[in-house]
Amino acid sequence: MNDESKGPSRHQAVKPVGVLGVGVAAPSLRLATSEARAAWGEGGGRGKVAVCGADEDALTLAWEAAEEALAASGSTEVDGLWWGTSRPPFAEGPSHSFLSATLGIDPGGAGGLNSGSPHAGMEALASAWDAVAAGHARRALVVVSDALVPGLGTGSETSYGAGGAAIVLGPAAGAPAVLASRATRSAPVLDRYRADGAYATGDPYDPRLFREEVYLPLMSEVARGAAAGMAALGQADGDRREAATTPVSAWSLADPDGKLAAVLAKKLGTPVPLSAPVQSELGDTGAAAALLGLVGALAEAGTLGAAGYGGGRATAIGVQVDHPVPGADGCAGRLANGRAVGYLDAAKARGLVQAMTDPVPMGLPPGGAAFVRGNPEMLGLLGARCRSCSTISTPPSVHPTCIACGGSDLEEVPLARRGTVVTFVVNHTMPPPFVAPLPLLVLDLQDGARLMVQGTPSDAAFIAIGDPVHLVLRRYALERGVPVYGFKAVLDHATTDETPGDQTFRETAIRG
Repeated sequence: MNDESKGPSRHQAVKPVGVLGVGVAAPSLRLATSEARAAWGEGGGRGKVAVCGADEDALTLAWEAAEEALAASGSTEVDGLWWGTSRPPFAEGPSHSFLSATLGIDPGGAGGLNSGSPHAGMEALASAWDAVAAGHARRALVVVSDALVPGLGTGSETSYGAGGAAIVLGPAAGAPAVLASRATRSAPVLDRYRADGAYATGDPYDPRLFREEVYLPLMSEVARGAAAGMAALGQADGDRREAATTPVSAWSLADPDGKLAAVLAKKLGTPVPLSAPVQSELGDTGAAAALLGLVGALAEAGTLGAAGYGGGRATAIGVQVDHPVPGADGCAGRLANGRAVGYLDAAKARGLVQAMTDPVPMGLPPGGAAFVRGNPEMLGLLGARCRSCSTISTPPSVHPTCIACGGSDLEEVPLARRGTVVTFVVNHTMPPPFVAPLPLLVLDLQDGARLMVQGTPSDAAFIAIGDPVHLVLRRYALERGVPVYGFKAVLDHATTDETPGDQTFRETAIRG
């Protein structure tokens, strides 16, 4: 299989849609590739890979990126959620509905979950694009996220990472940027894969064969097809898209090993890929890779492209940027805040090394009545406001009457996402699955509600009464194979390493 044997590049006939806002997310830990190589007696290694902490996964990354994109777009209202990830938190279960609930999306909304390979991110984007273009949705939220897990001692330990990106799509008219062209191609080949029941994802059997006969031919063809689509659009609509007749100036490219994208970019006649800085900081982010490398470049006008690969399928898109897309500025700063960890800590966080101890089980199974009835209020972070005195009681299911006046005329409302610490305790000894030191905080939220939540171990040494905090979605535990999610309080000073512009953006991205 080679580029010349497959005939001319082809693009799909698609209707352009607008890009209204974007967001990004990265996990809290970073493993230097040199550390991974040194653990197995090898030298060298450049860059880092991002690793999810014990309370992070593909869903929490998706939530963070989505919150930023929604805030940047100017409205939290969307008609549906399209999510792409190769590793949903439930191999079979309510992954999509859990994420929708945490974002406050209408339970009757459109959308779906794409998974099964890193190509899932481009599939989710294409599905949302088609829904907006067909008029089935006016505003669509696309989220792509992944937390890849390599096998111990494999070459993928120096490339597999984690991260997330989100895009709000809408009508093309008046949008700062548009998705303008698309091309897809597939081939029945076996590349990297995860067998049924396996935890880690394996490497391609023959890396050189994968490079020469699979990745480069497929990705080259779809990239050229998307570029041809941009030119065709410019010829058909010269008034608004005259700039689209120019070649794509730069590409964001999914890169399974950190080397292939540079080779592909050279074949396409473009400079260093837009995705190179993200790859160096986070590694290969799987289903998120192509879009995560693209969104930061949407801060400047130009004609750009993004191409993703996985499971024998490749898709490329062409994007025309007329004006900076809200949320795109400062993406690099928001991704570069990870804490360095050693090889063993990274392996523990990934679940590849576990202590021979039995975790303390919850008193209630995650599928029991308490969770079935309580999940909407826990994931949606809801309270019950008294219509008589306006006091907010939490959680609603525990308080059928107002805690202030005893009234029973209550309405469920979303809680504010910011508040201050009233009192706290730090637990320095915790049984698995909890990680010490673990703060427990009582907060007064900005809307007057009082809430008790967990904090994060990284904040344990700095918490003081009166500190400002904001609430973030985290994974509390993995109980009987089922992830249990809730909100944790994070000190606001945790973002002071960012530039002032980045901090302002993050503060506005937390609703409430």
